[in-house]
Amino acid sequence: MTALDAHTGLTTALRFPEGFRWGTATAAYQIEGAAAEDGRTPSIWDTFSRTPGKVRNGDTGDIAADHYHRVDEDVALMRRLGVTDYRFSVAWPRVQPTGRGPAVRKGLDFYRRLADTLLEAGIRPVVTLYHWDLPQELEDAGGWPHRETAYRFAEYAGIMADALGDRVATWTTLNEPWCAAFLGYGNGVHAPGRTSDLAALRAAHHLNLAHGLAARALRGALPGSAEVSLTLNLHAVRARSQAPEDLDAARRIDAVGNRIFLDPVFHGRLPEDLVRDTASVTDWSFVRDGDLETTAAPIDSLGINYYAPAVVAAGASESPSPWAGAERHVRFEPAPGPRTAMDWPVDADGLHELLVRLRDELPGVPLVITENGAAYDDYADPSGNVKDPERVAYLHAHLAAVHRALADGADVRGYFLWSLLDNFEWAYGYSKRFGIVHVDFASQRRTLKDSALWYAEVIARGGLGEA
Repeated sequence: MTALDAHTGLTTALRFPEGFRWGTATAAYQIEGAAAEDGRTPSIWDTFSRTPGKVRNGDTGDIAADHYHRVDEDVALMRRLGVTDYRFSVAWPRVQPTGRGPAVRKGLDFYRRLADTLLEAGIRPVVTLYHWDLPQELEDAGGWPHRETAYRFAEYAGIMADALGDRVATWTTLNEPWCAAFLGYGNGVHAPGRTSDLAALRAAHHLNLAHGLAARALRGALPGSAEVSLTLNLHAVRARSQAPEDLDAARRIDAVGNRIFLDPVFHGRLPEDLVRDTASVTDWSFVRDGDLETTAAPIDSLGINYYAPAVVAAGASESPSPWAGAERHVRFEPAPGPRTAMDWPVDADGLHELLVRLRDELPGVPLVITENGAAYDDYADPSGNVKDPERVAYLHAHLAAVHRALADGADVRGYFLWSLLDNFEWAYGYSKRFGIVHVDFASQRRTLKDSALWYAEVIARGGLGEA
């Protein structure tokens, strides 16, 4: 047993299946920087971060972790860790600045070089097409509540498939469309900062439509062996009690938090209870004939992002709330247990619950953990080391939960740790650190944290416990 494993109390080795994908993940706006270089134009996050009071300390992603200029260094770190896969997102305005029309060659060349560098290091590139950086011009034209944005996204997907299809075998259309719709347009804590239940619901549908259209575009441009996926941040929702009103609160959050995406994508339908719950907001007439056939375009796997469970009870949410149709009926309760620096509860059982649920509800659909990790207030000590035992314990517990789900029959194909680097953490700016690699943002110096060294050992032995 290694020193890093000792504090977990692990006594039994947990081996993962042969070929299990061990990865790490990032997002373009959070790490790339170079916000105005080589033809890139503003995204909604460039605009939002420049709006006073929207991002802590007035931070922006202008430089971030300077990944745009440090690709070789960052890929070398990944190779040192031994990851098999790297999930990154493409900045839409870097390759198609207005969200329509021809691509910018220098933007495409950046992602070609990144993919080539990964392949040379023996690491599979995994592309996410949308991690929230909508070109500002498309937002000015209506954004995700506007139907046309879905068609522009499909065009962009085709451009990227043509550019990287010979290098990239795994493609994800959208990352966490719930956040894009409900935090961006519902309560406004994310870009573009709008506050409208109707806009959030319209955005959710058009994101589903964009996914389906993009999946078709990818199929038309990629080799038949390519994998097409979608990543959702599904909510592990628990009722505070078995009282009917608390159970109904959990049902409402499951409808607007989970099934609003799962049902259109996998079953080609809208949840009937969601339509009832939101009747005071919309009649859903923006859903046109044929839309739900499009949203249900077949995919090869489902990505799951998980950080913490939610406990709900009957009551009313704080205003403004992202939970369209549920805000007057549901109150969120503090979950027990330790907390991360984000004040999120640490509870790996929620991940197991989600995976077992999906095993039962989506038989035959492979699952991949596309994000899982934790922010803690870690720092480089005087000797230059970054000790983060809380993160190691968090990761250990969640990997053990994945292993338990595998033993229970869930078809989980891989685990992507969030995140490789400390980065721009959206509305929190640079105040929260999720990385297993510490970044000194003043010098851009990278330092492997203890959690990175621990993860490298997990990958090397194919699981948890003694080698």
